[in-house]
Amino acid sequence: MAEFKPSDLNFEARVRDSFNRQPAMHLIGARLSLVAPGHCEIELPRRTEITQQHGFVHGGVVGMIADSAAGYAAFSLFPADSTVLTVEYKLNLLAPADGERLVARSIVTKHGRTLTICAIDVFAHKAGKVTPCATGLATMMCLQGRPDAPRSPG
Repeated sequence: MAEFKPSDLNFEARVRDSFNRQPAMHLIGARLSLVAPGHCEIELPRRTEITQQHGFVHGGVVGMIADSAAGYAAFSLFPADSTVLTVEYKLNLLAPADGERLVARSIVTKHGRTLTICAIDVFAHKAGKVTPCATGLATMMCLQGRPDAPRSPG
């Protein structure tokens, strides 16, 4: 893994604050478990409300945590006066998301001024066994001069 130096020494607090303002992550019960320069992990406990008809965590929910992990891995390297948006991501589902919890892990593979590329892996943890259930690649955009703050209503 490449060693990255964040341009904002307060990156972890900024990433955690942004994550905590995401109603979608609260809705599914996700939590930010690790933030480091160019690296992020999101954990998601299994809940019946986020499963599909076979009892596995829904692929769309797997995509949600994968996308957010990549976004925050990239955001950890962005300047303090910026925000992050997903340009695209591709996710291959390797196995059913069957576990007591899922962990989405993303690392930055190429950091640029505007676009940052991240690798993503999602793992299902069940009865002491860890199964890779998804892998992918994401492109994140740095919007400089647009602080990552709540939008005003209206």
